[in-house]
Amino acid sequence: MTGIAKLFMTIGIILFFIGLVMHFIPLGKLPGDIVIKKGNTTFYFPVVTSIMVSVVLSIIFYLIGKFR
Repeated sequence: MTGIAKLFMTIGIILFFIGLVMHFIPLGKLPGDIVIKKGNTTFYFPVVTSIMVSVVLSIIFYLIGKFR
């Protein structure tokens, strides 16, 4: 059971830091994100935000794999 407890603690710490970063860095309103407004309907597709999150996660997982 101790392995599961460590896993949950690690996931909690990671989620905490992700929330902290998202609080201070406004993701989702970058140039290149698609916003279409028609009447009282809004369609939002965060293209550039998705690419940036993907690059950052790829770097993080690469570093974790390298030092593992």
